[in-house]
Amino acid sequence: MSIKTIVQRSMLVAGLVVGASALSATSAWAADAAPDASTAPAAGTPRILVLATGGTISGTADPRSAIGYNSGNVLGQDLVRGVPGIEKLANISAEQISNVGSQDMSDKIWFQLAHRIQEAFDRNEVDGVVITHGTDTVEETAFFLQSVLRSDKPVVLVGSMRPGGSTSADGPGNLYEAVEVAASTKSQGRGVMVVMNDQIHGPRWITKTNTTAVQAFASPNAGAIGYVDPASVRFVTPPPQSARNVLGLPAAGPLPRVEIVYAHSNMDGLQIDHAISDGAKGIVLAGEGDGDASKEALAALDRAARKGIVVVRSTRVMSGFVNRNVEVDDDKRGFVVSLDLNPQKARLLTQLLIANGVTDSQKVQQAFGGTW
Repeated sequence: MSIKTIVQRSMLVAGLVVGASALSATSAWAADAAPDASTAPAAGTPRILVLATGGTISGTADPRSAIGYNSGNVLGQDLVRGVPGIEKLANISAEQISNVGSQDMSDKIWFQLAHRIQEAFDRNEVDGVVITHGTDTVEETAFFLQSVLRSDKPVVLVGSMRPGGSTSADGPGNLYEAVEVAASTKSQGRGVMVVMNDQIHGPRWITKTNTTAVQAFASPNAGAIGYVDPASVRFVTPPPQSARNVLGLPAAGPLPRVEIVYAHSNMDGLQIDHAISDGAKGIVLAGEGDGDASKEALAALDRAARKGIVVVRSTRVMSGFVNRNVEVDDDKRGFVVSLDLNPQKARLLTQLLIANGVTDSQKVQQAFGGTW
């Protein structure tokens, strides 16, 4: 199979159209796919900022069960010190943004991360950033940052499935490889990525697929964008060929309230009506199959749309796209479909769009087809 064919197929899987400009980059990408002897730039050792937020990677084991642990007990600088040989990859500085389990990730922490990263890039303080993070919501943080950062310098999120002190703890190896990816010249221009268990994933497609296994992450609709081991960084997709859509952050306060409603058999409209009465500015349906729900639930979503609430149909299914106007007449109802975005990422994008004054269903739908 030719390189050109591989590129075409990989881009089609991601729902993109490969144009002439993308194919012209094939030869450069083919050279990029070869293993490199060193990930450090020739001009000197790269500067990497590690921002610690907590999570299992900074957790410690707890005797309450064989796999029990407490998140966020170890500081970021101590995490870095505990990884043998990491100092050879880059000049590393570490800062503590928070120290929470990622189930407690919040708008406040997201804003702090975004502002600090943007500041570091604007002032040319660093060549790349690594964020240590819990695995439960790492895909949401990655997608958020990719949506708001005005830079394509590498920002690599990393976590672990086993805490420090446990048998075969995966945190040190993952952190080493995250710094390796952030420091690699091959990562320039790729923006936000997630590194876990020797794989590199894009923020739009990555999702957690297992509760406890070390191989807990996958990108069902696109596949990993690259692979890493202690000796090499290999990307198997070309760098983005088009500019990203970057959304602004509200100057003050949290993001607008957007609720996710999970569809199920024998569903009525009560959850949706409660979301309306609770002041939701948007509602994302984690629908059955192709984003569908019962007649009563759809009728409740109609009531929401008539009140000016942004309604997005996503799916509770692991893979596949939610398409417009299949079983549901989205044009008539004024609904938006999430395409390849799962409910949690659809919620985030809806929040950011509303915060930027984008509420018209057609404009929201256009944004869902954008490059994030």
